[in-house]
Amino acid sequence: MCEFLRRLSKIIHLSRSGNLIVKLDTNALPRIGEKVFDSRLREIGIIHDLFGPVARPYISLTPTTSDPFSLVGKIVYSQ
Repeated sequence: MCEFLRRLSKIIHLSRSGNLIVKLDTNALPRIGEKVFDSRLREIGIIHDLFGPVARPYISLTPTTSDPFSLVGKIVYSQ
């Protein structure tokens, strides 16, 4: 794993398609395909898409956990 993780924001909800949605707090945009981690440094998903306004975009994560709904409201980090 990378030595340095950056905070993305909180997961705001689980979409109908099963992806986790995060509204970014940072100006540094992550890349599609980057791994995303929780506060315990467990991989929880992979960035699937960036969308929304340029000033405060959203990201869609494809979850890699068996219970993605339990992650709603948690802060996430990327490499």
